[in-house]
Amino acid sequence: MLRPPTARPPAPRRPTWRSVASLLAATLWLTGCQKSAEVPAALPAASAQQDATATAQLRGQADALLSLHRQIIVLMDGEAALAPAQRREVQALGQQLFHELLQRQQALAEAALKPEALEATAALLTRIESEPSWFDADRLAFKEVLEQLATGLRAAQTLDGIKLARRAQEDIDTLGEVQKAYEQELKEVFGGFAKRSIELKREKWSDYVAKLKALHTREAVLQQHSAQRPAAADLAPEPLTASAPSPSNGLRGGAVKEREVFGDKLPPKTVLLTFDDGPHARYTDEILDILKRYQAPAVFFQLGQNLGKVGADGRPVPGQGSAVAKRVLAAGHQIANHSFTHGLMSKFELVKVKEEAANTEALLDAAGRNGDGLFRFPYGARNSGALSTIEALKLRSMMWNVDSLDWSDPIPKSIAARVLGELDKQQRGIVLFHDIHARTVQALPLVLDQLAADGWRFASWKDGQFVVAGDRPAPPPPAPGELYRESHALVIGINGYTAWPKLAHAVRDAQAMREALVARFGFRPDNVTLLTDAEATRANILKALNERFGDAKRVKRDDRVFVFFAGHGSTRRLPSGREVGYIVPVDAGLNDLQTDAIAMPQLQEVAEAITAKHALFIIDACYSGLGLTRAGSVAADSNFARTNARRIGRQMMTAGGADQQVADDGPGGHSVFTWTLLQALNGKADLNGDGLITATELAAYVAPAVAAIARQTPAFGSLPGSEGGEFVFELPLLSEPALSGAVAQLDDQASQLAAKLDEASTAGRQASPAGSGSGAVQVTIKGLDGKDQALAATTARVDPGARVAAQRANDRGLQLYRERRYDEAQAAFKESLQLQPQFALAANNLGFVLYRRGQFAEAAGWFERAVEMDASRSLAWLNLGDARLQAGDEAKAQAAYKTFLALAPKHARVAELQAWMANPSDATRPKAL
Repeated sequence: MLRPPTARPPAPRRPTWRSVASLLAATLWLTGCQKSAEVPAALPAASAQQDATATAQLRGQADALLSLHRQIIVLMDGEAALAPAQRREVQALGQQLFHELLQRQQALAEAALKPEALEATAALLTRIESEPSWFDADRLAFKEVLEQLATGLRAAQTLDGIKLARRAQEDIDTLGEVQKAYEQELKEVFGGFAKRSIELKREKWSDYVAKLKALHTREAVLQQHSAQRPAAADLAPEPLTASAPSPSNGLRGGAVKEREVFGDKLPPKTVLLTFDDGPHARYTDEILDILKRYQAPAVFFQLGQNLGKVGADGRPVPGQGSAVAKRVLAAGHQIANHSFTHGLMSKFELVKVKEEAANTEALLDAAGRNGDGLFRFPYGARNSGALSTIEALKLRSMMWNVDSLDWSDPIPKSIAARVLGELDKQQRGIVLFHDIHARTVQALPLVLDQLAADGWRFASWKDGQFVVAGDRPAPPPPAPGELYRESHALVIGINGYTAWPKLAHAVRDAQAMREALVARFGFRPDNVTLLTDAEATRANILKALNERFGDAKRVKRDDRVFVFFAGHGSTRRLPSGREVGYIVPVDAGLNDLQTDAIAMPQLQEVAEAITAKHALFIIDACYSGLGLTRAGSVAADSNFARTNARRIGRQMMTAGGADQQVADDGPGGHSVFTWTLLQALNGKADLNGDGLITATELAAYVAPAVAAIARQTPAFGSLPGSEGGEFVFELPLLSEPALSGAVAQLDDQASQLAAKLDEASTAGRQASPAGSGSGAVQVTIKGLDGKDQALAATTARVDPGARVAAQRANDRGLQLYRERRYDEAQAAFKESLQLQPQFALAANNLGFVLYRRGQFAEAAGWFERAVEMDASRSLAWLNLGDARLQAGDEAKAQAAYKTFLALAPKHARVAELQAWMANPSDATRPKAL
């Protein structure tokens, strides 16, 4: 893992991590040998001389890679302020250096993955983690190399290699967290942070760049690489002209008027998406999923070397990339020619230009390409001779007028802002992305979401012209994490009342709710105020509500506010006959509610005064008398998440009415209402599978479920000031541990209750009347005024893409396993594997469900598949050993346990397994679960 440096560099410095590692996105194709579920072999021993030679080689390669990384940073710093001609020159050279960096990355990863380089690879990891002469931000230059090592070492199926793979993965995880922190740092003008495995100091990015500029200058970099720089005229943004135009019938797609295609010919508010440099083994497929969600076509300009090879006889030999290209075509997109090697074709001999283009054409045809023949010159560097050469192959050059610069910009939000800004200026465009970067995958939904919301159309290219889609597609929900700027909460739980009867579970309810907000829904801990027992006085509650939530400098328009109260509630009838409800603070007396308690009208005033666009109050208490209420939220439409962001929402859900008593004896030491609420927030209330739980969905699940099993009737509605907006919880994609005997399950009573809740909630939801829209259900629940209301919620399923859908199915299976609902859990894990056949976590989890059901041989088969997919999964090896042992195969059980012990030497079961392996007997035999 990343470790604190053991020494300091000679000169004082303030090191930091910087997400420039994204400049180093890899295009490597990782291959591994056929995996086996047997114990991984040891790596072959290397001599001391071999170790020293390999260590020196990796050291030199790492130094060269880092030097180039630093030069690119200095070259590109401030390029936007350069004159247009110099800017194009700097960008072209920067991209060339970047492709050289990719080659160096590949060479370093390949050298480190050689079986005999074990000690050298360990030394490389140590250097990446703690080299004292490097700036901390330098280390991010190796993030993609670490990814290659983590994958390649796992594929090697050697125990020592798997250990190094786990170490590399821990480094990747740390760097990923640091990159996220730097994105926030940039948004807030370079804040500071510290991360787990290494002592990170506070250092602004500008300080890091200043230190690099002491080592390199832009002028020196330009001079050093002058031979690689294309002529300025070859980078001209306008179409090239020639003394004699090419024949119009010489190009695919029919008659053409111009030699090159630029985005200025598109209709207003129309965009054509293009992706260069692929196909990539991972990111291309992720981009296809995103494009499918937005119904957006695209052109993928692919490199021949990524598609395969061409033999001496001129016949194409498709490689792994060809399968990706076929998936691009199957998804309805175009594949096109981006040369074979991504060389600077304006400096090539024309015979070399022809060879590059023709070889790539052969591989594109082998992948099944049809339709127009398009070509894009690498770096946009071309001349009339090169252009005529590709035209002779019946290809037409397509350029771009909006450059995302995703290869040089490490921040997805910055990439998105650049693209949207340029499109806003030009009002049309061919956009250049690259499908070889993780940050492009992150930036693309941000761009497409805004374009769809603003009414832009997506174009494709067919028969020599742009083809524009007729209907504007409805945008899907915003990208993860984009619903709110910030989240704030006040959570209150009171057991130890001074005058009122004491309660048993309210404090635990509040603590569990706070944990869910922070751990599951991303509320920052310092934005969540928890008041329990003696802290929950009337003065403290009102201070938190008014001062924290009423501070416009703290709570902004795009924020959300959540308030949870678990304690006593009461109702007072006024002489007029109207009822007023109260929440009861810890210091309230029994006889003076209007003075000691907090009336619902006060909460309503707080709700109206909050600046945040959405606020939700959940009160686990029973009372009535809310008085001023209004109808529920506006019905969801196809563009819910986008339109919802523009609507104010003030909503409340209560546990029951004035004449009812909260059931305070639910599972886990919770009230029935809060326990059901927590179950709903674990994903059960996501009625349409879009990954979002609205307040209406929450009520539609909770209210009928609680009403069916407890003598209380939850109520729900909107407060004054609401404009139909919905408070939204965004479900995370969980990084759950693999199922094993250590994963806790509900007891029988709680499991039965969970099943009853699901049944009752489902029974309470009826199909909406005809004409109200497909996929909608109607739930009759109490409004805040005590009257019945029909609540509409959509259940039309949303397709989030195969990867996300597989993860959600796995998460659903985990919850069902915890509830001991094995049939349903087994079905959920199978669904996950159908969506993602190489999902090792789901394979392990399916195996464990079978194991718990006593199907040991079948379970062992799935555990074997899990370790074949990912041999570093220590719990899968443990489970495999247990399954083999219960199936009666002690030899294979010992083999699996041996691997587990090597991967997890500090696990709680180590002593038990070691005792049996040293002396196999009935007395020492590991016990079945």
